[in-house]
Amino acid sequence: MTAHTPLADGSSTPPCAEYDVALLDLDGVVYVGPDAVPGVPESLEKARAAGMRLGFVTNNAARSAADVAGHLTELGVPAEAGDVITSSQAAATVVADRWAPGARVLAVGGPGVAAALQAAGLTVVERAEDQPVAVVQGYGREVGWEQLAEAVVAVRNGARHVATNTDATIPSPRGPLPGNGAMVGVVAAITGQEPLVTGKPDPAMHAECVRRTGAHRPLVVGDRLDTDIEGARRAGAASLLVLTGVTDPATLLAAGPQQRPDLLAPDTGGLLVAHPAVTTDGPAVRCGGWSVQGGEGDDVLVLHAGEAGGPSGDGDGLDGLRALCVAHWGRHPDDAATVRIVADGTRAAAALSSWGLAPAG
Repeated sequence: MTAHTPLADGSSTPPCAEYDVALLDLDGVVYVGPDAVPGVPESLEKARAAGMRLGFVTNNAARSAADVAGHLTELGVPAEAGDVITSSQAAATVVADRWAPGARVLAVGGPGVAAALQAAGLTVVERAEDQPVAVVQGYGREVGWEQLAEAVVAVRNGARHVATNTDATIPSPRGPLPGNGAMVGVVAAITGQEPLVTGKPDPAMHAECVRRTGAHRPLVVGDRLDTDIEGARRAGAASLLVLTGVTDPATLLAAGPQQRPDLLAPDTGGLLVAHPAVTTDGPAVRCGGWSVQGGEGDDVLVLHAGEAGGPSGDGDGLDGLRALCVAHWGRHPDDAATVRIVADGTRAAAALSSWGLAPAG
């Protein structure tokens, strides 16, 4: 393990005091479906009271920034349109920079896609026969066969396929549901054309939010490794992964180098508390009352809960998971790899179960 292994350093002070702006993803972080994640409005209010400013960076292109801000305010997270960056806005900026003002663009997705294109001075059309220079495809619940068919014909006729994001899923109270990436895949598969993707992990979205907020030390808060965490790393920002969305502990452990967060928390309450460091003591990697050592084989780790450990762990209950991540990533600094975990004792086994991890036999 090296000193630069993600999660190892922790944060000796609460992130709301360490970082000046939190750049928050929305789906799976602030809300799931139409409802706020429990406790999130209260924790964000406390973070603001501590002096941290908030910006909202979402790959969901269905709604306009004003609509998103209105929804946040209704949920108890006051926001203005200028606090929100959507992937539709990022796509509209890219298209406007490539083509002349008023260029025709076929919008596929929710109202937020067309609204962003119009705000960027582009002409929104609905049919391939209108000869659009580009097709901008974003998430929208109403997207169906007719819109996808128009997109396919337009791309075959020479329009550039632009995707606001390629997230395969979106979180919901019923579990993950098809996201924009699933629909983008339909168009790409039929046309044989790879889309230009403008949303996260492209750093442009975070960079725009940093510009708007004047952040000097931003912290990206997200639930997805391939968009939020990788986007933060590509933008040169620190990141906090929360487990209220699509990423589970097994996925986190298997993350590649570009998708490993700097901090980990159950939810946005992690902005308000210090995060423990993970240390190396000879062959053991330790965090709180937990320790991890190598087992028999390069892909085996042994988790032990000391006297201070247990299924709930210390503090937020994730110290053992932090130790596992640092130990595993330290062994594989440059590549993603699977791991088998042996539980040393009933408390370690209970902890693995609480994280949804199956112990190795």
